[in-house]
Amino acid sequence: MNMEPGDPDMIQRRWRVSLIWLVPAAAALIGASMLIQAWLSVGPDIFVTFRTAAGLEAGKTPVKFKDVTVGTVSGIALSEDGSRVVATISLDKRAENLARADTRFWVVRPRIGASGVSGVDTLFSGAYIGVDRGASSDTSRNFTGLEAPPAVPGDMPGKSFVLRTEELGSLDIGSPVYHRRVQVGRVTSYRLDEDGSCVRLQIFVDAPYDRFVTAGTRFWNASGVDVSLGADGIRLKTQSLAAIVSGGIAFATPEYAQGGPAAENAQYLLASDQATAMAPPDGPAQYVRLRFKQPLRGLSVGAPVLFWGVDLGKVVSITLDYDEAAHDFPTVVGVRLYPQRLGRVLEKLPAPDDDPQRRIASFLGAMVDRGLRAQARSANLLTGQLYISIEHVPGAPKVAFDESARPLTIPTVDGKLDRLQEQLANIVGRIDKIPFDAIGKHLDTALIDLRGALTRLNGTLGRIDEQLLPEAAKTLQRAQETLGAVEGVLSEDAPPLRDLSEALKEIQRAARSLRGLTDLLGRHPESLLRGRPDGRAPAIAPAEAPPAPPAVEQRQETSR
Repeated sequence: MNMEPGDPDMIQRRWRVSLIWLVPAAAALIGASMLIQAWLSVGPDIFVTFRTAAGLEAGKTPVKFKDVTVGTVSGIALSEDGSRVVATISLDKRAENLARADTRFWVVRPRIGASGVSGVDTLFSGAYIGVDRGASSDTSRNFTGLEAPPAVPGDMPGKSFVLRTEELGSLDIGSPVYHRRVQVGRVTSYRLDEDGSCVRLQIFVDAPYDRFVTAGTRFWNASGVDVSLGADGIRLKTQSLAAIVSGGIAFATPEYAQGGPAAENAQYLLASDQATAMAPPDGPAQYVRLRFKQPLRGLSVGAPVLFWGVDLGKVVSITLDYDEAAHDFPTVVGVRLYPQRLGRVLEKLPAPDDDPQRRIASFLGAMVDRGLRAQARSANLLTGQLYISIEHVPGAPKVAFDESARPLTIPTVDGKLDRLQEQLANIVGRIDKIPFDAIGKHLDTALIDLRGALTRLNGTLGRIDEQLLPEAAKTLQRAQETLGAVEGVLSEDAPPLRDLSEALKEIQRAARSLRGLTDLLGRHPESLLRGRPDGRAPAIAPAEAPPAPPAVEQRQETSR
């Protein structure tokens, strides 16, 4: 059956056919959009070289920048020489700006270092590759991964400085940097100098503390504990517990060296301690030679040289020489003096010309004429360490001093150490002559005799306690009774004492009467025959005197 073009059935059938093709068309469009989106979201592939692939897994290990996933490890392969591992990283499109020439990559794992514990979260989630974006405008696809995380992120504000030191000590990457005991930075790297003469440390000081580092700033090693013994006792200094464990660096600027902020990567010397770092500049050194006739065991290179108690330099060499005339081996000590440490004294020194060495030589020549000598003295009797002291020695013999000689030679005298050793040797010799064995035997005999005497004394005391003490107690009791009886006899109201008192009074009256009779006979002896001339009884006593005894009165009446 033929249908006309305008037949409604024909039109309906056409619409059914076109609707069927819409489904695959929509799927094709969706797939195309997904492909386009995937193509637009895929960033560049870069290649990072590591020593090992520990912790890395292709298709799973993420790449993170500031804890945001910016890519994935898509492949792991060995390098051409087989010495390293090349990890292929597929970055996201939005992270393509990370592929800069100075960008740094490293594997984040659990680590324990001087700066603390890091990467603990990877114990559960697994290792990942960390990224620190560089500042270069050039791009690259090949990078060398770091074996440890960078100490300082590239975008952290602050400045880096270079320190030179003779040895690294306990310092390490991540060791703290202190200013007034506040941590303001850290050690970022270290390496030996090209000629191997020193170690170069790279430190980073955070902003805004980097402005405290000036051209005159001094750095010193603040690791461990600084213990010093002075007139005011023992002092103990340390920056912090972290500096004791992992080392540390401290810095400060002396008042006489203030200035503006230092430039990036400025170089400084790292002193061994704060006192050395903060000391004024030493200036040019003057090498002087000392010749000692005595052996100097205990003197070492680096020992101080004191000039009137001021640290003027240090010992730099110790060698032996041979004196053919005396057949002796003198010790030649080389010292390095820093005249600038004398301060204002230099302004008062004579200045024959502009040559500083001739100026010092002229000054030393005048001082040697006045008895300036060098001595080796003991710094510690326990350890036997020595130091050099340069000062006046009273009564020192005159010696010649050549001001034109180079190096200059300061005359020396035997130090007090030799005399002390001789005195100690004499004391030890005298002690050796003491017969300790004989003294010990005599002591043993004396101890035995003393022990016997103590035993006999103990027995005697026992007998006294048993025999004499009871008798003594009885004797004391009888003596006490006798004293009681005597006390009863001698009391004021006792009859014997009353009778004795009355008798004494009678005797006193008799004596008075006798005295009156004697006076009368002395004046009138004839009264013995005739009686008193006036015929009255004699007044034998004053009115207050008691009457004369009866015997005297009877004698007077008989006389009449």
